[in-house]
Amino acid sequence: MINNLLLYVGSILIIVWGIAHIVPTQSVVAGYGSLSLDNKRILTMEWVAEGLALSFIGVLTLLVTLQSSPPNAVATLVYRVSAAMLVIMAGWTLVTGARTRIVPIKICPFVKTTAALLLVLGTLF
Repeated sequence: MINNLLLYVGSILIIVWGIAHIVPTQSVVAGYGSLSLDNKRILTMEWVAEGLALSFIGVLTLLVTLQSSPPNAVATLVYRVSAAMLVIMAGWTLVTGARTRIVPIKICPFVKTTAALLLVLGTLF
């Protein structure tokens, strides 16, 4: 029971964070000031792509949780690989974006790592 709760919370946390990443895209791009049209498109593409990736990880882990009964080796693999990807993304954000003045980007590594930890803990209990 506790494992499913951890898995649900981790999944929903990263889904919400992914959506919250996408919603302000236009404001984020505008915040970079004068950019060429190509640079605006690339920044928009990358910003939305990360939000979609985060949402995908959350939806995948949520659906696996809803459809599987523990213990399930494939589900455990999905949770742990998803957690690993979140930790990699958190690390990348930590060494790049978290050094900016933008508060949501500064807390992003914490949110990703928390979701990853919840997913891993959900496979242990």
